[in-house]
Amino acid sequence: MGPCQPKLSKYPPIAYSNQNRHFQYGWFAQFPWLEYSKAKNSAFCFPCYLFDKCSSKYVTFTREGFQDWKRVKERKKCPFAQHEGNANSLHSFAMEKWNNLVDSSHRIDKVINKVTSQEILSNRLRLKTSIESMKWLVMQGCAFRGHDESIHSTNRRNFIELVKLQARVNEEIVSVVLENAPQNAKYTSSKIQKELLHIFSNKVQNMIREEVGDAKFCILVDETLDESNKEQMAIILRYVDCKGIVRERYFEVVNVIDTNALMLKKEICNVLSRYNLLVESLRGQGYDGASNMRGEWNGLKALFRKYCLYAYYMHCFAHRLQLALVAVSKEVHEVCLALNPIDGFKSFNIEDIYTLAQIFYPQDFTRIELDALRRQLEHYEYAVVRHADFQNIASLSQLCQGLVETRTSDHFFLVGRLILLVLTLSVSTATTERAFSAMNLVKTSLRNKMDNDFLANCLVVYIEREFTNSIDVESIINEFDEKSHRVKHSINELN
Repeated sequence: MGPCQPKLSKYPPIAYSNQNRHFQYGWFAQFPWLEYSKAKNSAFCFPCYLFDKCSSKYVTFTREGFQDWKRVKERKKCPFAQHEGNANSLHSFAMEKWNNLVDSSHRIDKVINKVTSQEILSNRLRLKTSIESMKWLVMQGCAFRGHDESIHSTNRRNFIELVKLQARVNEEIVSVVLENAPQNAKYTSSKIQKELLHIFSNKVQNMIREEVGDAKFCILVDETLDESNKEQMAIILRYVDCKGIVRERYFEVVNVIDTNALMLKKEICNVLSRYNLLVESLRGQGYDGASNMRGEWNGLKALFRKYCLYAYYMHCFAHRLQLALVAVSKEVHEVCLALNPIDGFKSFNIEDIYTLAQIFYPQDFTRIELDALRRQLEHYEYAVVRHADFQNIASLSQLCQGLVETRTSDHFFLVGRLILLVLTLSVSTATTERAFSAMNLVKTSLRNKMDNDFLANCLVVYIEREFTNSIDVESIINEFDEKSHRVKHSINELN
């Protein structure tokens, strides 16, 4: 909002005696409050028109319009300067009102929500106390709430009692939490606890996704009944990280209403797509071989193989690949053995390794790369297989780490790619069983009414504590503030 200040090639003249006078565009810079009406060929005072147009003193600049252009050049008697007056003039008061109008910091909603820097620090400390309490309880598998958390209760249960414990050992905390906190910013309600936990859980899952990067991965899936007899499906991601280390990360637990293959695939794909994990990058499937679910798992593996032919299935009990679709002369474990460094690369065989890439991973190697792989293997035999530094390596995963650490994988990147693909395949679903063990500790008979989202978030934070411990509490506070749309004290910006 501002005055109308048109820039014309030539302003209409007004005759004075034998001379014509025009309005000058440069006056706008000298008097920013000035506005010009093309219809009346007159000048007006914009702020006085808005806030003081009823005053009889300024009728020329508010209603009639000023046209005496000749007098403007008179320095001491310039009508524009005389209109401005001193700091106590009506024009000055109108200017102040105009400035307040255009200044967003003086808007009513801004003024209402404006808080002091000390209040912001108190809010952040209060929220940090709640976050630390929540984090400790989740990582210990403890319940949050109880039936009586009132101020008169002798035991206000774990969450409130933990906040009180922190307050007893820190005078700064005791002055800002619980009864000393504002009614609308205590940060202790069940809704706030779940919101903070969800932020924590989502950060852990994003960190796992970042660790996967562009690598191919394998999914390990199993199902069980929880304490409240709900069917829960655990999803584990297996992959090799950028350091060459094989990782099996718990990623999600999903409550499934039906355990048919289509429903299971839909839920798994929903989880993968939520974190932009492409089914096309799937290179392995691992399911429990229990007889009560064998039919569903068989249907599920077929559905995934339909969209990704090279998502090989691993039967946990058999501990071997189901490769019925590929006709080769040797068992796949014998072919993979050609890469294994055990006994000083005793089984190393260039043709077997080439066959492994050609038959089982044609989607990951082009024809040109396959030809280059054979030549690269010949140099690899002298640089790695016969090198003294690699003779005492006991496993393929240890070899992968050694190649990355010594940057040898940069020179033999095609061999390294094949090793990563082989390591991505799992030999068991033990990690899913450990996830269910954690679920039994978190969802007990006394906590059998936990909702599905709360259980899933608890398990991510509880199981993947390596990531949980690396998360900065301040980042949780900042994200919480960004997601909060309620009218509350600001916790993020200091004045």
